Amino acid sequence: METNTEVLNDLIKINNDRIKGYEKAAKETADKDADLRQLFTDMAAESVRYAQELKNLTVGKGPTPAEETTLDGDIYRAWMDVKATFSGKNRKAILASCEFGEDAAQKAYEKALKKPGLSSDVRQLIEEQKDQLKMAHDKIKRMRDTQPA
Repeated sequence: METNTEVLNDLIKINNDRIKGYEKAAKETADKDADLRQLFTDMAAESVRYAQELKNLTVGKGPTPAEETTLDGDIYRAWMDVKATFSGKNRKAILASCEFGEDAAQKAYEKALKKPGLSSDVRQLIEEQKDQLKMAHDKIKRMRDTQPA
C-alpha cells in the first residue's frame, strides 16, 4: 500500500509537470496573445502553490518531497504537444492542448483519491486542489469553445 508521502510525491510531480508546461507555453506564446501568456503564467503559479502545499504535508514524514517531474512523463509529453502547437497553430488548438494536460492532471488527482489509507488532512488537500484544478480546466475549455475554428 502506498503511503501518504508517496501519493503526495506523485501529485507534486504532476504539478511540476504542469509548471514546466505552462512556463514553456507562456514563453512560446505570440505577443498578440498576451491574454494567453497571462493565463499560462497564472496556471504555472497556481501549480507552484499546489506543489508547496503538498510538500508541506510531507515534511518530516518520510522521504524528501519530490522535485522532479513524473517518471513516465505522460503529462510532460502532453505539455510538449503544447510546444508543438505554438509553431503556427491557432488559439483554439493551443487551448485544446492545454485542456488535454488539464484532463491528465484531473485523472492523476482522481487516482490519488482512490488510494486506500489516506489521512484526512491529505485527502482534504487533494480534494480541494482537484476542485481548483477542475475550475482551471473548465476555464480553459470555455476559452477554447469561444475560439473560431
